[in-house]
Amino acid sequence: MNRRTINAVIIIGVLSIISILMVQVFWINRTIKAQKDALILQERQDSLNVRQFEESVRVALRNAVEEIGSHHVDSSFLYGAVKQKSSNYFLVDINENLHPYYLEQLLKRTFYEHSITQNFQYGIYDCYNDSIVYGNLIRFSRDSLYAPETDSSIGVTSPALEWKRDGHYFTVFFPEILSQPSDKLKVESSPWLYVAFIVGVLLIFFAFSLSVIIKQKRTSEVKADFVNNMTHELKTPISTIGLSSEMLMQNDFSNDPERLKRYAEVIYKENKRLEEQVERVLNMAKLESNDLELRLEEVDLHELIGELAENFRFNQIKSGGEIKLELTASNAIFNVDLVHITNVILNLLDNASKYSKENIKVKVSSKNKNGGIEISVQDNGIGIEKEQLKQVFDQFYRVPTGDMHDVKGFGLGLFYVKIIIHKHGGKMSVQSKAGQGSTFSFWIPPQTN
Repeated sequence: MNRRTINAVIIIGVLSIISILMVQVFWINRTIKAQKDALILQERQDSLNVRQFEESVRVALRNAVEEIGSHHVDSSFLYGAVKQKSSNYFLVDINENLHPYYLEQLLKRTFYEHSITQNFQYGIYDCYNDSIVYGNLIRFSRDSLYAPETDSSIGVTSPALEWKRDGHYFTVFFPEILSQPSDKLKVESSPWLYVAFIVGVLLIFFAFSLSVIIKQKRTSEVKADFVNNMTHELKTPISTIGLSSEMLMQNDFSNDPERLKRYAEVIYKENKRLEEQVERVLNMAKLESNDLELRLEEVDLHELIGELAENFRFNQIKSGGEIKLELTASNAIFNVDLVHITNVILNLLDNASKYSKENIKVKVSSKNKNGGIEISVQDNGIGIEKEQLKQVFDQFYRVPTGDMHDVKGFGLGLFYVKIIIHKHGGKMSVQSKAGQGSTFSFWIPPQTN
């Protein structure tokens, strides 16, 4: 997948998320508007019902006041006697001694005549001491029309009740008629939480998919680079073997045995090189399929490092490379796979040599750490950029060498090193700065000794 395709996927994904978001916002806005309209209509209907109820109560109370006035000589108090304090609370002025039983029966009958079936509570007040002198809660019942709150003697008004108190006004309160402001529409916030959740899930899915695509693209590029490198690495020894074989077939070297021997040595060395490259690729296949089994044996790692250091010095005679050993570990004998640990150290020494421009200087050190042993290989090479340190142990990855194009390899060495050390239960680490060299270290735990 090329860069243009990835850009197209990103653009399409972003447009899809924006489209989904716009559709969700559009429908939620419409839903909120519809619910607001419904709420307004409901409020208007409720307001109309409340006004109708208030008017019915006022009419019923005026009728009650008129009936009260018809039993008294002084009816001057009738004008403006009914006062509404709220939608469920009414006050009626009276200037005469009004018996509670009579008032209760009058209110029951008058309310029923005006189709008022709400529970109500009345109270008779004395303005001199500003206190209620009598009151009762009356509940509507279809069987008995109106009845007191309780059937016991408490709360039941008796017609034989002695009443000699002055009542200057009485009030009627409807507890089930609530006059409260309408709450804000709750759906104004909850749908947006839903949209935020959906968008969040989409963004997470999109980011995950994009990361997978980018990772696959990188893996594809790395594998393509690996194939190119492998083709070049294999093609070189094959071409050399082919040319040497052609020279042997086209010429008679019976009188020049030295030249014959040189061509034979070239064929042998290039064949060994080709064999090593193929073996390295096959080992990687074994590592990936977990077919690799370690053959542990007791090995003196200091002795092994000493032997490999001698081989390194021999190979660096012409280039003048140096290797220094600082083996300070008091215990260097561990159970390891000799072949693979040897390859690990050789890979690290080979990288130290390949990525050094001139005057190769390598230091191999050891120390006991956490009961195990830590071995470090330090070079004075080109170093590694900080952003590349996390990738150096990835399969097929090769550190860019700038203008240097003579560094050969498949990008499998450090990946192989990491796998082998992990197979031993150890850990790999690297410290490096561009232009100042690198230090690769591996630690083998104590349980392997």
